[in-house]
Amino acid sequence: MQRNLGEALGERLLMQVDGALRTLASQPAAARRSPVPAQGRPAELDVAQRQESAALMRVNHVGEVCAQALYSAQALTSRRRELAEQLRRAAQEETDHLAWTRQRIEELGGRPSLLLPLWWGGAFGLGLAAGLAGDDWSLGFVVETERQVEAHLASHLERLPAEDQASRAIVAQMKLDEAQHAEQALAAGARPLPEPVRQAMRWAAKVMTTTAHHI
Repeated sequence: MQRNLGEALGERLLMQVDGALRTLASQPAAARRSPVPAQGRPAELDVAQRQESAALMRVNHVGEVCAQALYSAQALTSRRRELAEQLRRAAQEETDHLAWTRQRIEELGGRPSLLLPLWWGGAFGLGLAAGLAGDDWSLGFVVETERQVEAHLASHLERLPAEDQASRAIVAQMKLDEAQHAEQALAAGARPLPEPVRQAMRWAAKVMTTTAHHI
């Protein structure tokens, strides 16, 4: 029994390592069609517009890397099999976002953040802490995270150039998906997080978005 438990734990850890490598080192593949509208000729962006769009999409890409780590850690520590499956499904939708933002960064001539391993590791640690606190707290963490991401994406829709319809379409779809993930977590029994925890999460998100905009 002890050996079987050790083998099972080892397999789960190997799966997490594999997931991290695929998130950080490989080109992600989306399961859904990109929300970018079909158009005859893409709008021309000037240098400043292109740089700003690339920086904002880099921030969004970092957010999706963090989402992969968070959901992976929370699924790993979930006490309920059905909840772990729900978290994995949400992670798959986040993989779509990962692919869309990565592709858009490349189209804009930008680059992903140079600190992706740091972002992934930090988010995985937060996900483990939330999961170990219990499923209801873990779900509360999902709700608060997605609410903050939704507000963050809304601000990006205000900041992205009006001419950049491709980036705007991606962000708009991401915003819809994040809202759905929050509602699903609420329906599954999320417990509201204490205000100091919510404030700490907002502070951490501010550090991440500000840093990823440039690095």
